[in-house]
Amino acid sequence: MTTVSEIFETMAYGPAPESDKPALEWIARQHGAFGLFIGGRWTKGTSDAGFDVINPATTARLARVTQAGQADVDAAVAAARKAFPPWSALSGHARARHLYALARAVQKHSRLLAVLESLDNGKSIRETRDLDIPLVARHLTHHAGWAQLAESEFAGYGPVGVVGQIVPWNFPLLMVAWKIAPALAAGNTVVLKPAEFTPLTALCLAEIAHEAGLPAGALNVLTGDGRTGELIVNHADIDKIAFTGSTEVGRIIRKATAGSGKRLSLELGGKSPFIVFDDADLDSVVEGVVDAIWFNQGQVCCAGSRLLVHEGIAERLVTKLRARMEKLRVGPPLDKAIDMGAIVAPVQLERIRTLVHTGVAEGATMWQPSWACPTDGYFYPPTLFTNVSPAATIAQVEIFGPVLVSMTFRTPAEAVELANNTPYGLAASVWTENINLALDVAPKIKAGVVWINCTNLFDAASGFGGYRESGFGREGGKEGMWEYLREQGAGSREQVRSKSNTRSKARTTKERTAPGSLLPPIDRTYKLFIGGAQVRPDQGYSRKILSPSGALLAEVAEGNRKDIRNAVEAAHAADGWAKTSGHNRGQVLYYLAENLAQRADEFADRISGLTGRPGSDGRREVDASIARLFSYAAWADKYDGAVHQTPIRGVTLAMNEPVGVIGIACPEEEPLLGFVSLVAPAVAVGNTVIAIPSEIHPLAATELYTVLDASDVPAGVINIVTGAKDALAKVLAEHDDVDAVWYFGNQAAGAEVERASAGNMKRTWVEWHARDWMDATRGEGREFLREATQVKNIWIPYGE
Repeated sequence: MTTVSEIFETMAYGPAPESDKPALEWIARQHGAFGLFIGGRWTKGTSDAGFDVINPATTARLARVTQAGQADVDAAVAAARKAFPPWSALSGHARARHLYALARAVQKHSRLLAVLESLDNGKSIRETRDLDIPLVARHLTHHAGWAQLAESEFAGYGPVGVVGQIVPWNFPLLMVAWKIAPALAAGNTVVLKPAEFTPLTALCLAEIAHEAGLPAGALNVLTGDGRTGELIVNHADIDKIAFTGSTEVGRIIRKATAGSGKRLSLELGGKSPFIVFDDADLDSVVEGVVDAIWFNQGQVCCAGSRLLVHEGIAERLVTKLRARMEKLRVGPPLDKAIDMGAIVAPVQLERIRTLVHTGVAEGATMWQPSWACPTDGYFYPPTLFTNVSPAATIAQVEIFGPVLVSMTFRTPAEAVELANNTPYGLAASVWTENINLALDVAPKIKAGVVWINCTNLFDAASGFGGYRESGFGREGGKEGMWEYLREQGAGSREQVRSKSNTRSKARTTKERTAPGSLLPPIDRTYKLFIGGAQVRPDQGYSRKILSPSGALLAEVAEGNRKDIRNAVEAAHAADGWAKTSGHNRGQVLYYLAENLAQRADEFADRISGLTGRPGSDGRREVDASIARLFSYAAWADKYDGAVHQTPIRGVTLAMNEPVGVIGIACPEEEPLLGFVSLVAPAVAVGNTVIAIPSEIHPLAATELYTVLDASDVPAGVINIVTGAKDALAKVLAEHDDVDAVWYFGNQAAGAEVERASAGNMKRTWVEWHARDWMDATRGEGREFLREATQVKNIWIPYGE
């Protein structure tokens, strides 16, 4: 059996400090070899395959860990599935008690976990002791509160099911807490895979959770490399995947889950700007930079790795930075006096070195402190680049190491342009004594979190997550809870289909067509509606729209890829809509409802002629559409953000922002109501839209052209392209200037939309289960507004 002293001797640390012996004893108790934690107990696993866990500071072997295979994944998912019914059936209060007990257990074992984290990852004990472990307890406690309030705050919603969670190596235990706390609070059960470099604290937490009374199977931990992660992602009995890691892997996961029905949230890479204006307190800025890029050796997805400085102060700031870098201390992680520990693994160290060499080769000026790093272990010194081009590799690629690249700007507009000159959008930091300037710049930065005169602040009450290729979904805050909830009691797909079939039978027994006076001439063709005008389609084709009896009702334009491109350009040109006040957006929607009401009978007859339903059904759909427009006109100035209760002297503002340009493929059923129910919430919160109406019943939407013209809807806010819905939706999903796609149709096409969306990691909302659009609880409300917005958290400390 491996002893504590043997572990410490092989790690070259010398005699073990008394405070650190429990961590070593915990490792030794496993005989130096760790199995898997499934169903509330340790198990060896079904394979002899495994890998060594290496201490980054000494390169010594810490332990041997199992490589989980297919049978192990099957066993963990089965254990989670078995535990799901009783765990989800517990009251919110009971789950809150469990999470609170786990939080208290983490506090009781805080030193054990802090030391394990430093041994495992190479990060400073000061960081694990003072930041990571307290935040782990904070997340568990905070989400115990959400469990307690779930029945009132998330009424009508329940757990997703079995959740597969994959976490990275830079914050091994904190990422575990970020993932499991909301999942368990919502009533889900979890299959978790920690990173292969840093599995020990996740395994330790699973054991602690079991000892604290968490039911067997609620939390299962599988160790392994990317092959194990792939097995989890592809497992048919997992209902949701939550992944934190690189954009490249996130893109693979998006494609792999497309069409499966699995829920997905991705927190991916970043290249975050650190913007310094000429009135900033430079001494505070220097300490902010230390926290932004040299905290955790720069191995932080939201690290402030791009320093953007006003040119008038750049030289002074660089001089101060170099002086501060000379005093940074790099060394053994368990030394509480050091500032930077070791890089996690040789492969990451080599990546950092390669990118630094690339920066030098491309003409940037590199500067490093005069002192040398320890020669044993995977250490790298803090590094500063100046004279960097915005297009340089080191300015665009995520280095994930202690490397800072500096660029200058002259005006706030140029600073924003440089900040947004990246495919990522995770975080940003703004430094200025002018709060008006800060609050003007922050909303213009395309990032999910903006810190003002501070950086790298995190809390369970405030959501964290990115825009663009930094992923989608949020962790923390109320918005993070929604990632693990789904609507309950909506009825099965079969029940909704049954209702639809009943309607169809009624139509065949009493089919009617619209009065002849309302039928368009045979040669009439509805054009596309793009940029506020009716335009001819690019390819010059049209498609016939027939009544249920086969009579020709009209022809509509057959849109293609170029028409979508034109619509996207028009939608981007209408970006001023997002800056319009909620009150004014509401007024436009009210006016739209008013004008639709004036033509209610005409639209009712049109719907009846299209669908073969009785006229009373058509009128009911029009009335519901008018009511829905009123609802979103009301929400336009009431869907507020929040001020989070984070433990700082200041405020953390959570701002609901529009996603941008949204492509919407509307459902076939209820052709007018389905269209209005999706387009109205999107535009109510400031998005612009390219809508593809019902493919078989598009006339309900094309008749709206004149209503839109008469209702002061700005050009480009709502664009309508008719044609083959599935093909056009795929084009929207592939378009890099489209920020989100909503698709309501069939599973195969939905899978194509999700798969194609991986190109620029755009958000998707895909449904292939029928939805009763006439039901106000299913057809409108906060669910639609959440999908139409993304949350930006702005941290603002204040006080002298």
